[in-house]
Amino acid sequence: MASASASEMQPLAPAGYRRAPEMKEKVDASAVDLEAGTGETLYPGISRGESALRWGFVRKVYGILAAQLLLTTAVSAATVLHPTLNATLSDSAGLALVLAVLPFILMIPLYHYQHKHPHNFVFLGLFTLCLSFSIGVACANTQGKIVLEALVLTAGVVASLTAYAFWASKKGKEFGYLGPILSSALTILVLTSFLQIFFPLGPVSHALFGGLGALVFSGFILYDTENLIRRHTYDEYIWASVGLYLDILNLFLSILNMLRSMQSDN
Repeated sequence: MASASASEMQPLAPAGYRRAPEMKEKVDASAVDLEAGTGETLYPGISRGESALRWGFVRKVYGILAAQLLLTTAVSAATVLHPTLNATLSDSAGLALVLAVLPFILMIPLYHYQHKHPHNFVFLGLFTLCLSFSIGVACANTQGKIVLEALVLTAGVVASLTAYAFWASKKGKEFGYLGPILSSALTILVLTSFLQIFFPLGPVSHALFGGLGALVFSGFILYDTENLIRRHTYDEYIWASVGLYLDILNLFLSILNMLRSMQSDN
């Protein structure tokens, strides 16, 4: 992927998950109200005590995710506002290759040390930093209006899908059936990304490809949010945040590519 632009970065597949074990601890009712707020459970079939513990886990994951997104925003802004840094990242084929490959390499120790503090946060920071530079280069080489539109659309989609996933979970709806479908769709997207190196798509086809990518990663946001609510164990906060972070970044890149292709076609 060294010859491909940073904005056409190959999607990273969200990692697999393990079903959370049943929690046997008894929790005081007052603590439940404090943690859960309304006393409602996240989904049918769990006690209020377990729901309170799960709410704490959810808040922890979203706190880590927020820190990742803030770091990405800061690094991307620095890349856009400093032409020298952008030129260095864009013009060096070797550095572009490192930024494209290093996140895949870092996922190995990140997965291995996800339960070991502080190693997990060190590798998470390096992983986030590498992807942030790639996002920054993509934004720097795109019109500011298009970047802003992509950012607003991404924020709206993420907020809407997250709210829907929590509402659907309370109603007992599940999205586990999306797993095989999304995995197959992601495989097609990755293979198509590689083929674009040798057989570039036209503006219209590229816009359609970006739109399909946006649909796939919207599905992953639903799927991974349900995994956060129901399936992740309480010590998988790092891997849960990584999955959602990749979903959001890939959704943003897909929308950015779609809008940029539509602009160039016009």
